[in-house]
Amino acid sequence: MSENNQTEIILPATIIVRDLAKSIDTSPIQIIKILMANGVMANINQQIDFDTAAIVASECGYEAVLEAAEEEDLQEIGEIPHWRQMISEEDPSKLVNRPPVVTILGHVDHGKTTLLDAIRNTHVADREAGGITQHIGAYQIEAKDQKITFLDTPGHAAFTAMRARGAQGADIVILVVAANDGVMPQTKEAIAHAKAAQVPTIVALNKIDRPDANVDFTKNQLAEAGMVPDEWDGDTMVIPVSAKTGDGIDDLLEAVLLVAETNGIQANPDGTVLGTVIEAEIAKAKGVVATLLVQNGTLKLGDIIAAGTTNGHIRAMFNDRGKAIKKAGPATPVQIMGLNGVPKAGDRFQVFDNDKEARAFTLNLKNAAKIKKQSAPRATLEELFLKVQAGEEKELRLIINADVQGSLEPIINSISDLGANSEISVNILRSATGDITESDVMLATASKAIIIGFNVKVDNAAKAQAASERISIRLYSIIYRLLEDLEKALKGMLEPEMIETMVGHAEIRAVFNISKVGNIAGCRVIDGEIHRNAKVRITRDDEVVFTGELSSLKHEKDDVKEVKTGWDCGLAFKNFTEFAEGDTVECYTVHKASHF
Repeated sequence: MSENNQTEIILPATIIVRDLAKSIDTSPIQIIKILMANGVMANINQQIDFDTAAIVASECGYEAVLEAAEEEDLQEIGEIPHWRQMISEEDPSKLVNRPPVVTILGHVDHGKTTLLDAIRNTHVADREAGGITQHIGAYQIEAKDQKITFLDTPGHAAFTAMRARGAQGADIVILVVAANDGVMPQTKEAIAHAKAAQVPTIVALNKIDRPDANVDFTKNQLAEAGMVPDEWDGDTMVIPVSAKTGDGIDDLLEAVLLVAETNGIQANPDGTVLGTVIEAEIAKAKGVVATLLVQNGTLKLGDIIAAGTTNGHIRAMFNDRGKAIKKAGPATPVQIMGLNGVPKAGDRFQVFDNDKEARAFTLNLKNAAKIKKQSAPRATLEELFLKVQAGEEKELRLIINADVQGSLEPIINSISDLGANSEISVNILRSATGDITESDVMLATASKAIIIGFNVKVDNAAKAQAASERISIRLYSIIYRLLEDLEKALKGMLEPEMIETMVGHAEIRAVFNISKVGNIAGCRVIDGEIHRNAKVRITRDDEVVFTGELSSLKHEKDDVKEVKTGWDCGLAFKNFTEFAEGDTVECYTVHKASHF
């Protein structure tokens, strides 16, 4: 019996509604009513996950406890292997060529969607009357009697989010660059993401039909961005196209097939069935619908699969044109129904022999994810050296943001010189001017990179994501300090990183002058807490005017150790009295990185 007088009941990771009703001695209709009240639409034969079942059980007077998987199951079933790893372990005699998987990246308004539509409308395999009946995030086309699979992702953000979860579903990237606009900031971001993915990249030089198109100028910009055209003795195929008129589309697809042939893209149709989740959602009247990309083996109707932390039987399967199918081979995108939850884009999936194995796998993955989140080391310069010592790392990956181009260039040149004189290579994935944003953190997460900022700020969304993903952001205002730290990191002499944790904020609402004491700031705590012994920073119009410590913290007339959100307080600062009404006081603590 639990402490809250509810009867304990042991439930599996997933359970059918009918079985849950039997377990807690309640009618299935009552279970369905409770589910509906909690926003879950399920029938009597539908599976629900443990968390959902626990809510229902609680409302019926039971406290649910998750059934522990047998220890031998957890040891035998680990993480789903990456498909490239799986294929490397297959019998070479059973490998066959498969369609290449392509994703399209590029600057907004440079014609990604128009290009995808042009390719799809003129080269759809097995064209049916009425054309394409639905859009499932991926589709196949046919060119020169060969199939090509396209991942129709919104852009490099989705592409990188998938890679951050270990997906890397694409074999080839097509980078769309408008010939009239040239290389734009988002183009450079897309180049960085494509390079970090380490997959071949083809440039589609779009909008050549426009009178203001400047092909040679754009090629020169591409070369400066590290994408040197093959006609200039580089290694990047640049194909002029017009998504609007259709010119060059066949040349682009021929380039894709040539790169695919050169890279020997293969799979075993009879091997282990696994792949990647492209997207998933709960659809009205259908339940969970997931789009999968099969990357090895052949997926069949009725198969038992685990996708991320979800599992189930494939009850229905459709191709990219909405036609019901019974099987799908390598590089085929399919839409399936039957999972007991919504997996994330980028999750891997695998077919198992029975429900027990699939459930044990998902439970193991949930537990492993919790442990990994708690114990995962942060991507820091200190961690880099530890990995170098262990022989696990030979490259320092950096993302660099500076306030102006005049600062960025000498930083990049100096860092390149450091890398040239070190056993560890330095790879600058992306360099740009401007504040550090969520996009920078996404790239760092996917590539295990460190973010360096010079005279820039970090926006709030980026701070939150960096904390969640345990990504190190190091900020500098003096170039030689930045270079000194990098040099020390490469030589293994860097001092442990100091981690700053925000405690709270207060707003100065009045300034009082007290004889023999001086100026006192009358404040209201607007979030968190203000601590007597913590560090403080005063900002005015987003500029820091003081960094130091408190000399006094009072609530009304009493000296206190802390003041919470919503309370008023009086603050005095050590060696600083030039604060003003409207200033913001940040309270924070500083400590060494715990892993060092």
